[in-house]
Amino acid sequence: MLDYLIVGSGLAGISFAEMALQNGKSILVLDNNSQNSSKIAGGLYNPVILKRFSEVGQAKEHLLVMNEFFFGLEQKLNTQLDFKTPILRKFFSIEEQNNWFSASDKVNLAPYLSTRIITKKYESIDSPFGYGEVLQTGYVDTALLLERYKNYLIQNQLFLEESFEYKLLQEETNGIQYKDIQARHIIFAEGFGMQANPYFLDLPLDGTKGELLIIKAPLLNLDVILNTSVFILPLGNDLFKIGATYNWGDKTAMPTEAGKNELVDRIKEIITCDFEIIAHYAGVRPTVKDRKPLVGTHEHHNSIHILNGLGTRGVMLGPAMAKALFENIEYQKPLDRFVDIKRFAKKR
Repeated sequence: MLDYLIVGSGLAGISFAEMALQNGKSILVLDNNSQNSSKIAGGLYNPVILKRFSEVGQAKEHLLVMNEFFFGLEQKLNTQLDFKTPILRKFFSIEEQNNWFSASDKVNLAPYLSTRIITKKYESIDSPFGYGEVLQTGYVDTALLLERYKNYLIQNQLFLEESFEYKLLQEETNGIQYKDIQARHIIFAEGFGMQANPYFLDLPLDGTKGELLIIKAPLLNLDVILNTSVFILPLGNDLFKIGATYNWGDKTAMPTEAGKNELVDRIKEIITCDFEIIAHYAGVRPTVKDRKPLVGTHEHHNSIHILNGLGTRGVMLGPAMAKALFENIEYQKPLDRFVDIKRFAKKR
């Protein structure tokens, strides 16, 4: 009997898979590759919500788990995945500078906001008021991560590429039975695909479509991540990832002309050089109305669990939420009430 059958191999699924393996548990991951939001994600991690100058909840703890997790994965897969890169927030006025300094004086934000204005001139970017630097930031190459980890699972016969048939899932005394697979627990980490899951249909997952561009801009000499109305992430070889849009109405993963035009307009507001669009991607992020993940165990089925709703911060949240769910299942360590699906019990 397996310890865990995991449905989904995005950031949530592989975070739990690796957490279980690190703790000596047996797993099998099942996925039909219908969800792509993790693959096309920006992959940025940033402990500060720059729009409101507020700390991401439990940022210190989440960064600690994330750093240890990806360091271990890099050793395991012999591949660099985590790129420590400064994020600069462009200032548009003296007032914005003052707001930054006020925020950096706050105890919870001081470790993450530099008090030094960056005055470096980047070619093709007009920045008379300079930049603020966010500390402890960077990005994970999510496409590379998912590709290499899936290959690892396949090589070790831990992966099945097929659609999950919910009607064939049976709960038994000591776990679950699915086709010819027996497991102590099943973890649903399906992203926006949860919309088809009868066990968790009543949870308020509300997908948010995001679109991204890869552009080529030889005259844009940028070695940091720039955050303004969009992010500009240098990929090397004059390539940059640009994102992202937010669309709460369209639930398809198809790139749109409107999304592309929105990103192009924003790029032109930031850079003065010519650029060429190399690729255009879209995906539906698994988001929740209260902006918290969905973690926990079904109220009527003790062997059926969920890890979802990582939203735009999957890289930073995935490892910490996987660890929390694993410890909740194995050691009965209580989940944070803000992420536990029990918070929706009354509505359910």
